[in-house]
Amino acid sequence: MATATRPRAIASGLVLTAACMTALLVPASACADALRCGSKLITDGDTQEKVLQYCGEPVAKKRTWITRQPRFEYGGREIPFEGSEDVPVDLWTYDFGSSKLMRRIRFVAGKVDSIETLEHGTNR
Repeated sequence: MATATRPRAIASGLVLTAACMTALLVPASACADALRCGSKLITDGDTQEKVLQYCGEPVAKKRTWITRQPRFEYGGREIPFEGSEDVPVDLWTYDFGSSKLMRRIRFVAGKVDSIETLEHGTNR
C-alpha cells in the first residue's frame, strides 16, 4: 500500500511545483510597460516634466479631456472623493529613428498612465 501512495505524492508534488512556478510568472506579465531614454527609465506615475527632461520633445502631441472623480494625493496614494472634475489626457509620440520602435505615452492629469509600443520610426 505504501507504493500505491508514493506515485500520488510525487504527482501532487509536481502539480504544486508547477502551480508555484506559474504564480511566479504572473507578476512579471502584469508589470506596466516602461520607456528607456538614454540611461533613464520612464514608468507609470512619472510627470510630464520628468519625461521632457529625460526624453526631450515628442514628435507629436495631442490633448483631450475626460471627466472623472476628483482625487488628491496623500502619502503617495491617490484618494478619490465625491464630485467630478475635467482632467487633461495628453498623448505624446516619440520617434527614435527607423531602427527603433516608436512609443506613445498617455498622460492623465500630467502623469504617465500608459506607454504603448508602435511601429518602427522614420528616418529623421
